[in-house]
Amino acid sequence: MTTDARVPVRRTAKLYIAGEFPRSESGRSYEVTSHDGRLLARAARASRKDLRDAVRAARAAQPEWSSKTAYNRGQILYRVAELMEGRRSQFEAELADAGAKDPRKGVDASIDRWVWYAGWADKIGQLLGATNPVAGPYFNFTIPEPTGVVGIVAPGDRSLLGLVSRLAPAIVSGNTAVVLASEPSPLPAVSLGEVLATSDVPGGVVNILTGLTEELVPWLAGHMDVNAIDVTGIPEGERAEAERLSAENVKRVVRARDVDPFSEDAQSPYEVTALMEFKTVWHPMGA
Repeated sequence: MTTDARVPVRRTAKLYIAGEFPRSESGRSYEVTSHDGRLLARAARASRKDLRDAVRAARAAQPEWSSKTAYNRGQILYRVAELMEGRRSQFEAELADAGAKDPRKGVDASIDRWVWYAGWADKIGQLLGATNPVAGPYFNFTIPEPTGVVGIVAPGDRSLLGLVSRLAPAIVSGNTAVVLASEPSPLPAVSLGEVLATSDVPGGVVNILTGLTEELVPWLAGHMDVNAIDVTGIPEGERAEAERLSAENVKRVVRARDVDPFSEDAQSPYEVTALMEFKTVWHPMGA
């Protein structure tokens, strides 16, 4: 007796590094369950080696990404929003599995946040750059520049909006990012990686690792080629150790403000400037 029943092809929740989707070099995985206990996937459990590969990819991609015009980076971020809109049903289903009360609202806010920061891409320099008055035969300019490679520990409870709210302001100015996805709900971050891979974001600009936050945070905070770290997703009582490790190479340490993530107060150009440096240039007048 034959049957026409089809076995569906299940997605493998892999890492996203340098524009590719490798499995963890360790071969490990961990179970991802829904809010009601259903097994959803076995996500890759990233190792220290995977994190080093992600940082290396982010560093290699940073010069090209930062050299693009601010207007072009804004267009690319807007393209990410367009592609997320096309995969809305998938994101909503993943947020529902994670226990979100209003998945549609979460997806709407995440897409709108990409658009909001895309609009700021070519305005940050105009807002914060300056021609400084000096007494002498030269010009003096202050120019904002990206800080480099940013490590982001995504919030565990708002696995999509929380991630987008920290990632978009980090990369819009020309930084590249290594993201530790929400440990209990990594699937929206995995889907976001698939969106980024099919957008115009160059490989390596965003690298997404799934796994155990407690295992990966010390290596991210202590990595000497990471210039800044966003500790929003680290529990309050564990942030001190991450900040201590970050101090070894004078990383910038930032965190989300304590505001409603759905409100307008949760998006600000100062979230962008928190991960920028200001370079002052002296230029002689005349020949």
